[in-house]
Amino acid sequence: MNALQLFKCLADDTRLKSVVLIHTFGEACVCELMETLKLDQPKTSRHLASLRKCNILLDERRGKWVYYRLHPELPEWAKSVIASASESNSEDFEALLATFKQCQLNGSDCCN
Repeated sequence: MNALQLFKCLADDTRLKSVVLIHTFGEACVCELMETLKLDQPKTSRHLASLRKCNILLDERRGKWVYYRLHPELPEWAKSVIASASESNSEDFEALLATFKQCQLNGSDCCN
C-alpha cells in the first residue's frame, strides 16, 4: 500500500469515520457502526467491504455478526496516519465516539 491508495480509501466520510471508530475502540461490529453512523446495513457493509478490499480492515464472523479491526499487516506509517487523523481531529469525532461508546454499553440494543 502506498499513500495515494490509503488516502483514496479514506476519502469518503463514512469510511473515514468507520476507521476512526475502529482505531479508537479496537474493533467494531457492523450493527454498532450502523447505529452510530445512522446508516442502513447494505450501505455500511458496502463501505466496510471497500476498506477490507484496501487491506485497511480485517473482518471476523462471530455468530451472525461480523466484527472489523485494523488489518494487522497495515504498514506502521498507515497506522500512524489513522492515529493522527483520529487524535488531531478529536473535536470533530467527539459526538460520534460518545454515540459509539453508548452503543457498546447497550450492546443488546444495537445488535438485536
